[in-house]
Amino acid sequence: MKIFKMLRPPSVLKTMIARIHEVGGELVMTGEIKGLDYLRSPRLNKGTGFTLKERQTLGFHGLLPPRVKTQQEQMELLRIALGDLKNDLAKYTFLMDLHDRNEKLFFKLITEDIEKMLPIVYTPTVGLACQKFGLIYRRPRGLFITYHDRGHIFELMKNWPEPIVKAICVTDGERILGLGDLGASGMGISVGKLTLYTALAGVKPHLCLPITIDVGTNNEKLLNDPYYIGLKQKRIRGDQYYELLDEFMEAAVKRYGRETLIQFEDFGIINAFDILDRYKDRYCTFNDDIQGTAATVVAGLYAAERLVHKKMTDHCFVFFGAGGAAIGIANLIVTAMIEQGSTAEQAREKIWMFDQNGLLTKERLDANVNNPQNPYMRDSEPSKSLIDVIEKAKPSVLIGCSTVGGGFTPEILKVMAANNEKPIIMALSNPTSKAECTAQQAYDNTEGRCIFASGSPFPPVEYSGKTFYPGQGNNAYIFPGVALGIIASGLHHVKNEVFLVAAKAVADLITEEDLSRGSLYPPLSHIQTCSKEIAVRVMEYAYEKGQASTYPEPQDKYCYIRSHQYNCDYQNALREHWDYPNEDCPVAILEPKKKYNHKPPCPCF
Repeated sequence: MKIFKMLRPPSVLKTMIARIHEVGGELVMTGEIKGLDYLRSPRLNKGTGFTLKERQTLGFHGLLPPRVKTQQEQMELLRIALGDLKNDLAKYTFLMDLHDRNEKLFFKLITEDIEKMLPIVYTPTVGLACQKFGLIYRRPRGLFITYHDRGHIFELMKNWPEPIVKAICVTDGERILGLGDLGASGMGISVGKLTLYTALAGVKPHLCLPITIDVGTNNEKLLNDPYYIGLKQKRIRGDQYYELLDEFMEAAVKRYGRETLIQFEDFGIINAFDILDRYKDRYCTFNDDIQGTAATVVAGLYAAERLVHKKMTDHCFVFFGAGGAAIGIANLIVTAMIEQGSTAEQAREKIWMFDQNGLLTKERLDANVNNPQNPYMRDSEPSKSLIDVIEKAKPSVLIGCSTVGGGFTPEILKVMAANNEKPIIMALSNPTSKAECTAQQAYDNTEGRCIFASGSPFPPVEYSGKTFYPGQGNNAYIFPGVALGIIASGLHHVKNEVFLVAAKAVADLITEEDLSRGSLYPPLSHIQTCSKEIAVRVMEYAYEKGQASTYPEPQDKYCYIRSHQYNCDYQNALREHWDYPNEDCPVAILEPKKKYNHKPPCPCF
């Protein structure tokens, strides 16, 4: 039995600390704390879902309206309330407030309507939420670690009320989605990622910890914003920055153990690769922007093999954008090509990268040998024109990671269509305003022949009497399931092959019907199935490679995964009760006291 301290609202800080026990996988409060404390704890609160017996026994009967509602009835009311809100940011705030009140109802609402809720709690709305984070901030939901806390990070981490944490998502806010440096407001992305750990993969929410490392911001608008919530200073760089990260990593494993998964999120490109190289062989860690996005794209490319009848080694790739996401995708494509019999050099020859300064060529070779772009510098003539590069390389796959909205012009799309019967177009930048092209533009300018995927959701497209349902290459297909598999197997180091395993798992779940509809990905409504399949495949990989540390090895890994997932259905708030039969436990039957309607016969009565 594990005992957890509860994060208390300020209004009840002076009351005794509640005790929450995990019994049979469910959390139950016991001890002296009753009444309002059940209603104030988001983990235990069911609102009007408490039964009459629970209300009377726990001591808050009368504090709720008399009508007892089912969880489904509560969700219907929430859906009506959400429908009345005018914009997605208001819906995001509404859902976060719900999370602060009733955790199970929040996750139940999301998991039962993934396709509608995912764009609100994750991309694209989470980007706007980060931009407005200081205005919509309500209550603690994660740890802020600043540069001024160096030397005391372990003490700071002890302030988090949960003694057991299995997954940490950390950002320094330098590159939030396609929005740039948002500093401490990047906390919204850490919260959002871990929300999906639970909603999509069933990782228990109290085992997740969002963290923002605030080393300042170079965003002048934030530095001049009187309402900005972070440190108002320029970003710390160099040795001081990495000394702070080293202390954070050491404090995290000292507090929670070596098996704690630490996901890095939305760091700047150079820092992101340096951090991954620095810690990947010493800690249980991965970078979702580099590796999770890559696995999502490669999953789509594996699925596209069934449409274009080409292996990975038969493709030529042009990337528009050469940041962390692009390099991560390229690296995993190289890994996939090597698995299909290519050498690393042969694989890289089939990859062309173009950024804001033009084609990556050897004359741009960075003296910094650690620059992750260096392996993709080509021995070619420099070019500042993307369409010229496409005409020269004749790619079968065009991948956008530039955050340049409209970067795939009609002319570029028409060249792709002229060179390929079925060109693969992936406009991956998000939010939607940053997408290189829309789904409609892609189909219109390729005569409806393209195989399209995007990073942000697009509505169905009509072209020449046919309706296409473009797939969203959302890394939510990948990282929650990978995290669940890592946690379940006790994997201590996350190699790049893990993400190739995840990509194949998603590709295998894509049906012929999905492909015929124009989608390279399963419907978002099936994303929980994807997460479970990925988790099982990661577990199989971990045990096959001798890298798992959970013993004994579960024979039925699907059953093992299910038994450890979060249950967002309401549970009985009371401990289980049972009676003994009378013959086994006789109860003395007492005669009722006599009632007198007159003066008792004896004065001593």
